Amino acid sequence: AEWPRRPDMGSGPSFSPLQLSTHLFAMTVEESSAPLQGEEVSTTKCGYVALLGAPNVGKSTLLNTLVGEELSIVTAKAQTTWQRITGIRTSGNHQMIFLDTPGIVAPVGLLHRSLLFSVREATREADIIVVISDPLQSLVPRERKRIEEVLERASAVRIGVVNKVDVADFNAIRVERQWLEDLCIPIVHLVSARRGTGMEELVRVLGENLPTGPFLYPEDEVASAPVRFFVAEMVREAIFKQFHEEIPYASICRVEEFRDAGNRTYIQVTIYVERASQKRILIGDQGQAIRSLGTSARSRIEHFLDKPVYLDLWVKVLAGWRRKPEQLRRLGIPVPQEDRVR
Repeated sequence: AEWPRRPDMGSGPSFSPLQLSTHLFAMTVEESSAPLQGEEVSTTKCGYVALLGAPNVGKSTLLNTLVGEELSIVTAKAQTTWQRITGIRTSGNHQMIFLDTPGIVAPVGLLHRSLLFSVREATREADIIVVISDPLQSLVPRERKRIEEVLERASAVRIGVVNKVDVADFNAIRVERQWLEDLCIPIVHLVSARRGTGMEELVRVLGENLPTGPFLYPEDEVASAPVRFFVAEMVREAIFKQFHEEIPYASICRVEEFRDAGNRTYIQVTIYVERASQKRILIGDQGQAIRSLGTSARSRIEHFLDKPVYLDLWVKVLAGWRRKPEQLRRLGIPVPQEDRVR
């Protein structure tokens, strides 16, 4: 049955009290959300940007420069990035979520297969892929082919970057630029991530290619990982800088305890190695090596946290951890599905 109309209501639609209340509320919301006359509507853009390339081309340096914080390990040694690092840059109505990926190498051994799996996952999620090349290291055809194979599986927008142009030879830069253009990359930027050269134009083009959408992170955040993750990475960075040959690549760190202790923060980190001989090298004669390592890592961590730190380092043998799927997953490194059952 229809609710009766008052004579002065005319011939418009009739509403029950509940319908009338709902209708008026909807009108109020619609009017309040409509832009005022002369008001500009600001559309936000947000997306994932994967940084892709061979080891040691400067992906981590580029991430740190773009975000404005030292989030990723940067050393002279190759293949220091083992886990995907997420850095966030928010400026105006743009939010870029950068994914620093491991360098693309031959998938020999479980660890390298897992690193390549991480790269492919990042490119699958990305809205934009930045392919970075280094004119100081000329890749052989099979190395370039590995990068091309990863790109073949991705559908994201491609942008090319030739890094280290401040110290590279002109002809070497030209070769790398041509290679990137041959990968159907329409835009190639010449930059120096270390000096910040070319960053403004690169950021502008990245912003133009971001998809429209809401911000995924608060505007003041620069990383998505917890503090514990970065602390473990800083200890691993110190290992890469202090030790040589097999030790850095056989070591992985895990924060076991992180708590306030009076006027400083107590942090216990376990360094896992594969063999007892590696443990002896890390500790050193009468503990000299581990003390030196602790001093270096603590300085970096205190700067990062902006507070005093008591860093307690332990070294333990985890035999063959690089070859065991369950250990890699426990230590935070994703493993391909086909390797999880081995």
